[in-house]
Amino acid sequence: MSDPGQVHSAAARVGVLRAARDWLERDGRVALATVIDTWGSAPVPVGGQLAIAADGSFEGSVSGGCIEGEVITEAEEVLNDGRPRTLEFGVADETAWRVGLPCGGQVRVFVERLDRSGGGLEFLKKALAADGRREGILVRTRLSDGQRTIFEKTTPNIPPEVASRLRSGESKLIKTPDEGEVFLHAMLPPARIVVIGATHIAQVLCELARLTGYEIIVIDPRTAFASPERFPGVTLLAEWPQDALPQVGLDPYTAVVVVAHVSHIDDEALKIAVKSNCLYIGALGSSRNHAKRRQRLTEAGLSEEEIGRIKNPIGLDIGAQTPAEIAMAIMAEVILAVRGPKAERKNQRAEAQYAASA
Repeated sequence: MSDPGQVHSAAARVGVLRAARDWLERDGRVALATVIDTWGSAPVPVGGQLAIAADGSFEGSVSGGCIEGEVITEAEEVLNDGRPRTLEFGVADETAWRVGLPCGGQVRVFVERLDRSGGGLEFLKKALAADGRREGILVRTRLSDGQRTIFEKTTPNIPPEVASRLRSGESKLIKTPDEGEVFLHAMLPPARIVVIGATHIAQVLCELARLTGYEIIVIDPRTAFASPERFPGVTLLAEWPQDALPQVGLDPYTAVVVVAHVSHIDDEALKIAVKSNCLYIGALGSSRNHAKRRQRLTEAGLSEEEIGRIKNPIGLDIGAQTPAEIAMAIMAEVILAVRGPKAERKNQRAEAQYAASA
């Protein structure tokens, strides 16, 4: 069985696109089904994909098993006539219950044929190459005819609705006055957490990252701490942060979590992290210890703006005390950072409501 966090993660999407590329190169055509809208309790989020080969082989999911058979049947027609289709399904409560949902809902799925002559292979290769570079793209598809436009962050004159979704990773079906329905599909690389310090907190954080579909790397020069026995199945780098981080690369889809609680390890990681464009930096430590850390980093030549990027206390304020609770608070704060300003505003409103009722 797949890990729950991997079922509809960015890593799973890459697997679908690779299968589609291979089948297209073999057969000259492949069908790609994409969840473009949902209501109620949907088993697969917007953007979930299913690739269907000419021989009936398939990879991915658009419903967790509720409607795959019908989608594959429609995909066979699309493969034959080349006309894209938008399908709408209602998932009954009883069916939803069988796939682990509390209630039913509705799902809309766009099915298109990709072939060599229509630029399908070029699209798949471009999407996979961007993922290999850990760069995001957004695919704008007009549902009436399947016309596709690919945007990257370097694309000039990006429309505002495209730019915002390239940042947030949120895919959305929109209606336009001239083109009708258009699907904006944000394809971002897997979110990644780089943990400095192979501590008890890191152990729990690794498990939470696995469950939520995040990639994770643990860095600690202390080989007694950074051992496969303590971190089974985790990418471990038993090196100093100043040596390991340049190898890893810190991009806008990476969070840096500093929990070694040893100044000469933590500080070296923070000096590099604050100068990168990573999406989140958090460091364990009391307010008193963080004040000392700020002084050390200032003396090392870092600016107030750079030091101000460091989240301390680390993690959402849930009153965490144990290593497991602290790890949960950190994971929640990382998810909030990944989801972007919209999620942050919701969290602020929730905190205000909680404070008002306390």
